[in-house]
Amino acid sequence: MILAITLSFLLLIGWDYGMQYFYPQPDQALVEDKADTPAEQAATQHARTGGLVDPAMQEQEEVDVAKALASAERLPIDAPRVAGSINLRGGQIDDIVLKDHTETTKKDSGPVRLFSPNGTPAQYFAQFGWVGSNLKVPSAQTLWQADGARLTADTPVTLTWNNGEGLTFAVRYSIDDNYMITAEQSVSNTSGNPVVVQPFGLINRTGKTASQDIWNAHSGPMGVFGETADYDVNYDDVDEAGVVTPEGRTRWAGFTDIYWLSAIVPQDGSAPGTTFRALGGETYRTDVIYEPVTVPAGRKYTTSSRLYAGAKESVVLDNYQDAGIEKFGFAIDWGWFRWFEKPILWLLRTLFDAVGNFGVAIIILTVIVRGLMFPIAQKGFASMAAMKAIQPKMKEIQEKYKDDKPKQQQEIMELYKREKVNPLAGCLPMLLQIPVFFALYKVLILAVEMRHEKFAWIDDLSAPDPANLAAALGLVGIQVPGWLMIIFGLGVLGVLLGFTMWLTFKLNPSAMDPMQQKIFDIMPWVLMFVMAPFAAGLLLYWVTSNILTLAQQKYLYSKHPQMRAMIEEEKKRKAAEAAKAG
Repeated sequence: MILAITLSFLLLIGWDYGMQYFYPQPDQALVEDKADTPAEQAATQHARTGGLVDPAMQEQEEVDVAKALASAERLPIDAPRVAGSINLRGGQIDDIVLKDHTETTKKDSGPVRLFSPNGTPAQYFAQFGWVGSNLKVPSAQTLWQADGARLTADTPVTLTWNNGEGLTFAVRYSIDDNYMITAEQSVSNTSGNPVVVQPFGLINRTGKTASQDIWNAHSGPMGVFGETADYDVNYDDVDEAGVVTPEGRTRWAGFTDIYWLSAIVPQDGSAPGTTFRALGGETYRTDVIYEPVTVPAGRKYTTSSRLYAGAKESVVLDNYQDAGIEKFGFAIDWGWFRWFEKPILWLLRTLFDAVGNFGVAIIILTVIVRGLMFPIAQKGFASMAAMKAIQPKMKEIQEKYKDDKPKQQQEIMELYKREKVNPLAGCLPMLLQIPVFFALYKVLILAVEMRHEKFAWIDDLSAPDPANLAAALGLVGIQVPGWLMIIFGLGVLGVLLGFTMWLTFKLNPSAMDPMQQKIFDIMPWVLMFVMAPFAAGLLLYWVTSNILTLAQQKYLYSKHPQMRAMIEEEKKRKAAEAAKAG
């Protein structure tokens, strides 16, 4: 049962990693500006956490962004957690960097760039405007006038444009202390005739910078429509359909990566239409368009929308949700077990606040979990000791009814009842740890708080152990092929995992038959390679848990000396049988 549960769990969480190793993506991404065919789009390589992968495109992005930002037609943004600028030509918010998150783990790394200007390799921007029939409305070439020099948390800025036909369009931007920009769109009608306009907000992005869309972490178009958070639409779906129109009232809509989110939140009480569109060349757009509204002569009409452009920090998202944005915390794809995963993240953050390091926090978390489970482990150990004690009686039953398996199982069950032995009690501590293990696995994958967190030689607890064979060979110029990473990706934590697990199995008071014993003998070394590509923080948890298990077993053996004597006696017997067979 333990073997079946363990292997099923590993299959569940390891399938994506296994597919990457055995069927790796091309080393280089396509550089063409257009990749309209499914075959071309499938060839684009995506990093787990997003961003451009191809070095040539990265260099081109740096050059193009520098050129675009050198324009004088820009309004700077300088908020507590966000910096960038608004392009006054077209009124596009196309330059956003996140001050509290760095691109890489290097000391000289710059901040994460979320938005990039239109036309750059990593283009990603938002825009607010109007649709009108037989009206001159602002366009991508409109040059807006700003009433301030800089958008900050304390100084909102209003952009205005007069169409020369009696209509003045304005967008008043304000930004809070986190990642939310508010856009108040207004139309003042002095033309003498009523006009009909439709306010809209859009987000335009390239899919080339998208993070991988894996089974347990959605990447792509998403939002909350009606009462449901929709994770079902990915970029391939939009490419195939051309236009995807979600059903239900739009609460918010945009694009999500594993760590980042851009989303438009429409005005409270409104019911705008929302679409996700494929524009070709792996470019996509989210449109949130309000119902047409008539603005009488001499009147002004205002619509207020919000734009979230930032990191998917659980506390920040939940605070916006508490303030009224429906299911905004669901932008993180926690899955069905969010009720357990979010408390694990809360506990890790609390421990981090106390000790200042997430690696140490994971170790303390492991100690807490094992401490809570110690009474159960004691009972499980006592049950395994009892199982060991009745082994002679079990062998008698097996010999007596070796030709009648149903009767054999019936007699063994009767033996369990008479001796008051629960054969599954020893499995309980392992079974109870599975939810904690899975919750930590999801937290390490999804929580931006764990990104780039260091511990000892590890630069990023959410990434695989960097001290592995492939990295060592890379230092001398030897590049390991992707299909060999299942072997050469083995790092220090992976070796410690295999060794400590092997020790725990050796100390266990086993009641298994020889075939089961052989399987358990090789399992630690198989898991050592299987787990090597997982997040270093997860391996740190497991290694710490194994070390605590060893200490726990030593303690329990000291309380049950007869159990240690039985184990030693059995080892001698098996050694004698092996020598005789040899």
